[in-house]
Amino acid sequence: MTQTLLLTDPLFLRHDPGPEHPERPERLARILDVLESEPISGTERRIPRPATEEEIAAVHTPRLREYLRGLRGRHEAIDPDTLTSPDSYDAAVLAAGASVQAVEEVLAGRARNAFALVRPPGHHAEPDRAMGFCLFNNMAIAAEAARRQGAERVLILDWDVHHGNGTQAAFWTRRDVLYMSVHQYPYYPQTGAPFEVGEGPGAGYTINCGVPGGATDADYGAFYQDLFLPVAQAYEPDLVLVSAGFDAHRKDPIGGMVLTERGFAAMCTALGDIAESACGGRLVLLLEGGYSLEGLSQSVHACVEVMAGETKDSFPEGVSREAAAALQRSREALRPYWSVLGR
Repeated sequence: MTQTLLLTDPLFLRHDPGPEHPERPERLARILDVLESEPISGTERRIPRPATEEEIAAVHTPRLREYLRGLRGRHEAIDPDTLTSPDSYDAAVLAAGASVQAVEEVLAGRARNAFALVRPPGHHAEPDRAMGFCLFNNMAIAAEAARRQGAERVLILDWDVHHGNGTQAAFWTRRDVLYMSVHQYPYYPQTGAPFEVGEGPGAGYTINCGVPGGATDADYGAFYQDLFLPVAQAYEPDLVLVSAGFDAHRKDPIGGMVLTERGFAAMCTALGDIAESACGGRLVLLLEGGYSLEGLSQSVHACVEVMAGETKDSFPEGVSREAAAALQRSREALRPYWSVLGR
């Protein structure tokens, strides 16, 4: 069994939204350079496969699939944020496939955990809409694949600084996929309020912790210890998936948080511990945002060190007044659904 599988491909570098766009090829190139120059034992890098039409269709509508297919080979502005180049469609199909393959390898026991280092990112893409730098929703496609492969309960934790509106929309009425997100709020895409908890059978299975800018590693520690981890333990997932965006890093030019790479490593440690206790360590990370080349690459490296068993990190103590208030709002919204949060 491979300890930590890394899935990536040179095609991801050919998705090029333009020289001034923050989601630029250099993001992934710097990650790969750091992993090459500071190798981590126990990791194995492989080339992924593209997603099938059926795998993408499990999440996205025929209209969106046809529209995006028509952009193949073209420069196009889907919206002011979401731009394509001639190779973008093929890169998006491969990113979705890498995400599915990461799940397949971990569920089959061929890898203990996996990190799909992909572009373009996916968590803003809704079933019928590409947006926010995202074409297909890699995370939702991967979670659906996990369900088809027998995972009865899938946990998604989204730590990108932006709320994953697309992933939330995909599972809004379901309880077989528990979606958790910590994000800057209010901020793009203006979703992810604490009262957004799902509906129908899915009521209580969407968990949002929206936080003002300026949150620290210690603040995130409080969110995990007092909200995410108790609910995750009660849920007993068969697989833990992470929308791993690194734009909450203190050096990020877009986000407003002040996390360090050690904070990301502490989050990865905490989720690895949940996976270890609930599902034999089955943990998959998918790359989302992160626009400081240094902050992104060092944070990815820190998380891979945790996944490969080289290090474990813990959160520092303390929580700010603003973060404590945000945490309390989320706990109050979720208490009717989760007894571990009190009554």
